[in-house]
Amino acid sequence: MIFHETKLKGAFIIKPQRKEDERGFFARTFCQKEFLEQGLNATIMQCDISHNKKKGTFRGMHFQAPPFEEDKIVTCLQGAMLDYIVDLRVESPTFKEWIKVELSSENGYSLYVPKSFAHGFYTLHDNTDVFYQMTQFHHPEHAWGFRFDDPAFDIHLPAEVATLSEKDRSYPDLYLLPS
Repeated sequence: MIFHETKLKGAFIIKPQRKEDERGFFARTFCQKEFLEQGLNATIMQCDISHNKKKGTFRGMHFQAPPFEEDKIVTCLQGAMLDYIVDLRVESPTFKEWIKVELSSENGYSLYVPKSFAHGFYTLHDNTDVFYQMTQFHHPEHAWGFRFDDPAFDIHLPAEVATLSEKDRSYPDLYLLPS
């Protein structure tokens, strides 16, 4: 695996080193030793999958509030998506900044999302499957989020959102964060 730190300290794009032959390819997507060598949390507590039927689906922006913050590794198994993360660490020089990374079954990239970051994605194809590995158990009472169009962040999507859950639509602006 090749780890590329993004402009948001602690967030990494992880590229597989594919070994290809006439059958296809083989690539490692997780290795506890390699994650620890990068200083990343390698304790996986829970894994989830998200199937998204329609292109233009948006899920997010989600995070778990203290004391149950989580690091996560996000991978697109089928289709393609734009993965968005926002730095919510008040003490960080990149506080409230965001990046997007294209994850697809074709490129095989994963995104390591540190705790205290919000996460969401926009699907670029119908039938996009997303795999999550988390370092914390899900605690519904600490699950929170904000709308992708919250003016505090000015997140840019490539097109209109075709599908958005009522829960994601009803999140308030995250006005409680200091500037």
